[in-house]
Amino acid sequence: MRKSSAVRSLYGHVMHELGLRIVSGKVKPGDVLPREETLAESLQVSRTALREALKVLSAKGLIESRTGVGARVLEERYWNQLDADVLGWRCASMPTDDFVDKLVEMREVIEPAAAAAAARRRTSAQLAAIDNAYKSMEAAQTLDEWTEADLRFHDAVLHATCNELLQSLFSVVETALGTFFTLSARNSSNFKYSLPHHQKVLEAVRRKQPEVARKAMLAMIADSQANLQRSRKRSRKKASA
Repeated sequence: MRKSSAVRSLYGHVMHELGLRIVSGKVKPGDVLPREETLAESLQVSRTALREALKVLSAKGLIESRTGVGARVLEERYWNQLDADVLGWRCASMPTDDFVDKLVEMREVIEPAAAAAAARRRTSAQLAAIDNAYKSMEAAQTLDEWTEADLRFHDAVLHATCNELLQSLFSVVETALGTFFTLSARNSSNFKYSLPHHQKVLEAVRRKQPEVARKAMLAMIADSQANLQRSRKRSRKKASA
């Protein structure tokens, strides 16, 4: 039993290391990974652990293994982009402007509709969960506390839709959203700058005003995006100075 757990721990480490190399671009699409024995030796793991890791990366669409060729890195279009590990690796390798813009676009599609649905269907307990998350944001003293409470707020809104398909989206994109919220708050002079937008969403859900909730959530997302764009411009000016 201990041996099985050790192998799982090792292949998890190997999967993370190789996945991060691929997603960050250190290993590029079309590249063939080193031979099994060479790769296992360089990572200081057994070939059994390496094989398990490669199987998981293959299932995530990052690589394909061919007899006589080895493991080849696939193009991004084949990757399971909503896989929690793939999202985590993208965020860990510092998300590009393009990735952040795509995340904003995804939020614009999902979250305003979710806020409207929450305003229509929320229960008293679900409203209390949104309210508690908002109060935690209000009381946050650090960026980490703010981000954790912000995630809970958006999770609570999705749960208040009473739609299990929408609810499941949060667990899929949690890492990416956490990175987005942190970037947005960090690049503001006050990390609580978006609190009024959250309050408007909360009040619209409380009063069961779907259209007001939808517009408030859309405004919140647009404001976060504008904040990040201002930060990009400042960074470019510093770089060119």
